Amino acid sequence: MSLRLTCLTSTIALMAGTASAESVFNRVASFATTDNMADGGDRSAETSAEIIAASADGMTLIYTDSPLGVVGMIDIADPANPQPKGNVAMNGEPTSVAVLGMTAFVAVNTSESFTEPSGVLVTMDMASGQETARCDLGGQPDSVAAARDGSFLAIAIENERDEDAGDGRVPQMPAGTLVLLPLAEGAVDCAGVIRADLTGLAEVAPEDPEPEFVDINEAGEIVVTLQENNHIAVLDRTGAVLSHFSAGGVDLEGIDTAEDGAIVMDDSTAGVPREPDGVKWIDDTHFATANEGDMDGGSRGWTIWSKDGQVVWDSGASFEHAVAQIGHYPEGRSDSKGAEPESIGFATFDGTPLVFVESERASVVGVYDVTDPVNPVLLQMLPSGVGPEGLVAIPERGLIATSNETDLGGDALARAHVMLFQRSEGAPAYPTITSEGAGSDIAWGALSGLVADPDQPGRLYAVSDSAYEMAPTIFTINATQTPARITEAMTVTRNGSPAQKLDLEGIALDGEGGFWLANEGRTDRLVPHALLHVGADGAIQEEVAFPPELLAGETRFGAEGLTMVDGTLWIAIQREWKDDPENTVKLVAYKPENQEWGAVRYQKAEPTGEGWVGLSEIVAHGDWVYLIERDNHTGANAVTKLVTRVPLTEMTPAPLGGDLPTVTREVVRDLIPDLRSSGGFVLEKVEGMAIAPDGTAWLVTDNDGVDDSTGETQFWSIGSVD
Repeated sequence: MSLRLTCLTSTIALMAGTASAESVFNRVASFATTDNMADGGDRSAETSAEIIAASADGMTLIYTDSPLGVVGMIDIADPANPQPKGNVAMNGEPTSVAVLGMTAFVAVNTSESFTEPSGVLVTMDMASGQETARCDLGGQPDSVAAARDGSFLAIAIENERDEDAGDGRVPQMPAGTLVLLPLAEGAVDCAGVIRADLTGLAEVAPEDPEPEFVDINEAGEIVVTLQENNHIAVLDRTGAVLSHFSAGGVDLEGIDTAEDGAIVMDDSTAGVPREPDGVKWIDDTHFATANEGDMDGGSRGWTIWSKDGQVVWDSGASFEHAVAQIGHYPEGRSDSKGAEPESIGFATFDGTPLVFVESERASVVGVYDVTDPVNPVLLQMLPSGVGPEGLVAIPERGLIATSNETDLGGDALARAHVMLFQRSEGAPAYPTITSEGAGSDIAWGALSGLVADPDQPGRLYAVSDSAYEMAPTIFTINATQTPARITEAMTVTRNGSPAQKLDLEGIALDGEGGFWLANEGRTDRLVPHALLHVGADGAIQEEVAFPPELLAGETRFGAEGLTMVDGTLWIAIQREWKDDPENTVKLVAYKPENQEWGAVRYQKAEPTGEGWVGLSEIVAHGDWVYLIERDNHTGANAVTKLVTRVPLTEMTPAPLGGDLPTVTREVVRDLIPDLRSSGGFVLEKVEGMAIAPDGTAWLVTDNDGVDDSTGETQFWSIGSVD
């Protein structure tokens, strides 16, 4: 997985662990939207956190929850311990929210169809949760912004297109517009509505403007993005157009444009329409856009503009490279819009103007210093929940909060979340592992098995799993740095080409400069259950298929770890096979010298709820074999994330096909407190563990190649296991 770092015009200036007196953001808490449901509510129902705002005192957050048709509120008096304040029904689909004081202005879509759009603006007292006014907007609203002096509201009426009609292209009538509503002492004057005409401006479908996002500067000027039209307009508070211009296109070098199971950033594209979504003023003459794309475009980055339409700065491919360096690149979106920056925020913290760029598909937030708008500096990459959609900054309290809309509860995975970050002096806690700054050009993700190099303190090797099926890779990691650095990447090859049909889940050193790898098989996909002997150059020298006696009971969940003990390879089988008693798994032995197979049984914890418990790693050290035992739950549902161990004296394999001895299991460490310490929710897949000769143990989570995942990788040491 090679990554050519071209056009990297901003570099990460501050990484985790760097000694510094600078202020940085670190995540302090996460809040699941399901926690706002009333007692007895259906917690299995889909929920979301899309657009987010804060009360003037910064003590209460409010977010839109479209699937439930509510707005949710959170008490953040203690940002490290957010508390639910419940949901308020909107009698429609809330799409956006702005706040003045303790008054929330919620845009609500009430449309019956794409051709008959409708919507209202609901005014709500956040203290009581009571609706105080409701204005007809005459169309489907997408975003709302409040003037900073509290004099008016601007609402983008998108009247969004039907992607299943007319090949999903504009024009699709009725046309969108911009609605301005006067405010008097915090109350909306519904009768004073101004409808600003945006037709006839864009080169793309000028008769059907599709306004997406709005923002208002100190001077009361409104900037609005017309996403599908690839256009931007600036208006005054009367609705008069001051300027308008095409958002143009971007030439990109060093990107991945093929969804092919490998991150290879050596492609280029020309003239990609920006099609901006989120927009925020930086000052009264500059604003920034997140160029998500929708119909034809998406330039994978963000842009700073002057209000007369001049491009002051464009990120090119640099944001996407920064995403790849921390393992968050969504390879499955390579043929579309890549990391897909969607939302953008701005605030000044302690005199430093900062832009926050949210990547919907990579689930990260880039923090940029824009003191010089011509030369932004990337300071941090923050881990967010799945699908960040909104961000609110509370500089008076040193806080930002992100709203993450994707709810994977239907797949028993992460629910939608709001995440809170506190700014303070110190070092950033994320990323915990990166390829940035290591003098290399490596994109990575889906780290699985780990092994320590006994001859080089702090050197580890990791493998990637089937998330990158066309680029099975062995990574070299320098764990003596903070964050740990991925310094080399070696592709596993067969006959000179990247080996296919591999799902690498375990790695062990062969003592001769090469490696043994465990391949988790899946017969229905023609992926073999096997051990691979790989040379120092990554070439497969030998493939050892599992024997018939073992395969007679095979199921989908196979080899999930590998270690070498005195010339014998031991393989952890993740879950029960057909011939295993309930809640037991096999630890399988193979001796390369005489090709002899055997096994013992391991009694694991019982699963909870609808989930399962299995093994993810096996590592020999001293007089013990250490294992990772985990369930498949995330967040509050996670129960079993353990390091356990078995005495080596009991690791005496019996022949396959007969009775197997059961080894003694001892719990060494509960990993759930470790996983909670990051301020996020408990990640599901603790996959890799390596133990150095001095007993120092490192662990890593598998981010699934950012597929139905936050993309977050946690890499950490639990100290000595001796």
